[in-house]
Amino acid sequence: MASAIVLINTDAGGEDEVFERLKSMNEVTEVHVVYGVYDIVVKIEADSMDKLKDFVTNTIRKLPKVRSTLTMIIVEGKSLVKK
Repeated sequence: MASAIVLINTDAGGEDEVFERLKSMNEVTEVHVVYGVYDIVVKIEADSMDKLKDFVTNTIRKLPKVRSTLTMIIVEGKSLVKK
């Protein structure tokens, strides 16, 4: 399983529309609208690195109102999630 965190910049006022589209996608495991340099932080997962790259390139980056993205691949076995 490949996973990544993607930081997204949207057009001004576009974060709600992008958020709504992302939250219904199967590859998306978390999505947050945030304040700061980026507008949205999303965690994604796919069966392979190729599928992950394809999802970012051909789905996220092509969403209306997405201006730019920064993708950070998560190192397998080096994550901790606390609740």
